[in-house]
Amino acid sequence: MIRVFVDSGSSIKQEEKEKYGIEIIPLRYLMGENEYEDSIDQTIDDFYKMLIDEKLFPKTSLPYLEKLEKDVNKYTSDGDDVIILILSSKLSSTYDSIKLLFEKNNKVRVIDTLTAVGGERLLIEEINKYRDQSVDFIVEKVKALIPRIKILAIPETLNYLLKGGRLSMKEWLIGASLHIKPVITFADGYVKSETKKIGLKNSMKYIASEVERLADTSYPIIASYTYNDKNLRTLISMTDSSFHKYMSDFDNIDPVIACHWGPNACGYIFIIKKE
Repeated sequence: MIRVFVDSGSSIKQEEKEKYGIEIIPLRYLMGENEYEDSIDQTIDDFYKMLIDEKLFPKTSLPYLEKLEKDVNKYTSDGDDVIILILSSKLSSTYDSIKLLFEKNNKVRVIDTLTAVGGERLLIEEINKYRDQSVDFIVEKVKALIPRIKILAIPETLNYLLKGGRLSMKEWLIGASLHIKPVITFADGYVKSETKKIGLKNSMKYIASEVERLADTSYPIIASYTYNDKNLRTLISMTDSSFHKYMSDFDNIDPVIACHWGPNACGYIFIIKKE
């Protein structure tokens, strides 16, 4: 049997484990003097109360590696193969740490997804198409899909990207003074600005046009947001209605990723068409 683990940076919720047939590796974060396991120790609402009202910004850290090792070894000792999907190694040291942890276990495949949130969710869905195939076949399918994952998102405010070190002070000053809203993407595993537009609506128009132009609709389009879905609803209304039926999830992103975007961010994650 093939077992699949994915970190909580995927924003797959604990209650979705059975739906996807996976185990979730909770990342950890520190807020104030308290440490939390992502999506376990705190509700999303409680997290945002601390982030917004108490103005506490989290420091993220690795999952409990000893627990992960024990859980994985339980399966491999029974003869199962294990695939572990981890958010981009350019965002976190989690991949490197877990890769090292299992480097001598030939029953374990640790994959650097070079993405996060809905990108990891799409990879899980790809794995589930081929659960009856060999582990090497599945890993090949996953690695082939990774370069086709597209994330396009807009933060309502640049303040949290600045706090999290994803934006320079110069970029923040320019954006704040000119009301520029960058459209954020992933490129080679890094968070980058794809384009900059004046005003939130113009950034939304760009994302809507790109999903209409690029999306391979044989895969779902994941609509994501942080805290409140009001901006996401506007984005969806600006997207051609023929694409609405492909939007499979409306994902309120979990804390370890959401903290960098801040409240009321929104965007799409999808698979681009083959050239």
